[in-house]
Amino acid sequence: MDALSEFVFAPPPSLFLNVVTVVIPVVVAMLGLSEARGRHLQYSKFWNANSAPKSLEKFKLPSWLGMLLAYTPALLAGVLSLWFFPNEDRRTLLLKSALTLHFLKRDLEVLFVHKYSSKMVFDTAIIISSSYFSSTALMIYTQHLSKALPEPSIDLKNIGLALFLIGIIGNFYHHFLLSKTRKQGETGYRIPQGGLFNTVICPHYLFEIIEYFGFAFISQTFFSLSFAFGTAFYLAGRSSATKRWYASKFEDFPNHIKALLPFVF
Repeated sequence: MDALSEFVFAPPPSLFLNVVTVVIPVVVAMLGLSEARGRHLQYSKFWNANSAPKSLEKFKLPSWLGMLLAYTPALLAGVLSLWFFPNEDRRTLLLKSALTLHFLKRDLEVLFVHKYSSKMVFDTAIIISSSYFSSTALMIYTQHLSKALPEPSIDLKNIGLALFLIGIIGNFYHHFLLSKTRKQGETGYRIPQGGLFNTVICPHYLFEIIEYFGFAFISQTFFSLSFAFGTAFYLAGRSSATKRWYASKFEDFPNHIKALLPFVF
């Protein structure tokens, strides 16, 4: 704990926050394990994967509407925190601004970049929305409580900001490349190319993980750090399932392409 105190704030005096710091990332990581085992949250190419007939009868949304439902509450949490508490210390302001920009970009991509061909189960939209909203609100709340605690002796704010900027730019670039694999009106899938798609099938997930560790380094709280690890486990499972899906659908899928980390995994 003494070594960790150089990098992160001490846990805030809140039993609730200390419990969710453990529980929420574990739940997110378990969802990643389910993805890797073939039990998918039902959106994108996996919206009807391994579904029993009853599950196919569930209420489904157009994917663009489902993704807006998933992202917008977290965006509002960030906007409202900036609106009602504008005069914050630099660390808290950086964190809130980065989270708000992250979800604003997500909504704008849904509206102007992504091309959708499938549905999204309403239950899935609610699960994702709840996860994003709760994690965003709790990161901000934890930061507010941590202001009363001694600062970590090693300041990682600027490194965190750099990671966030690398992550959000890399994530957008690869989302843009993904959108170019499908012309307007097309519904099929192609193997994406360009950028890191030449080495991994989910570089957009890799850069999203970098973003979340950017949040964690800006924040330097246990909750932000543990949620970043939980997100990494979830996206690792999702990317592993995505690679298997592409390999099963395309006979010419290159053997050298990894799931998430170039040349490694």
